[in-house]
Amino acid sequence: MRHRMGARLFGIAVVVVIAFAAFGFGVMALWNWLMPVIFKLPTLGYWQAIGLLTLSWVFFGSWRGFHGHRGWRHHHMRERWEQMTPEQRDEFRKAMENKWCGRARTAAPATDPKAE
Repeated sequence: MRHRMGARLFGIAVVVVIAFAAFGFGVMALWNWLMPVIFKLPTLGYWQAIGLLTLSWVFFGSWRGFHGHRGWRHHHMRERWEQMTPEQRDEFRKAMENKWCGRARTAAPATDPKAE
């Protein structure tokens, strides 16, 4: 199970690196295609495009992008959760624990055995 998780994390890291490179190249290509012609600005190199992309992320997206902003998926899941019965919620929790933890957690005893 851990091997699959490591492979999955490695795959995600590879996709992130490729996406980062593609966005940087896209910003550079669009800038060099439009800005010098329209506004007589200089062309950018790859690392300057990455810097511009990072700067725009800080200015326009970093403070709300990952933590505070929740989209339609969160709203949709909230509605589904509220429509579930307690038994369906328990089934869902167990299924998620099995999927992400690899095993279901055992329920804690109702009473403390030391207290008896």
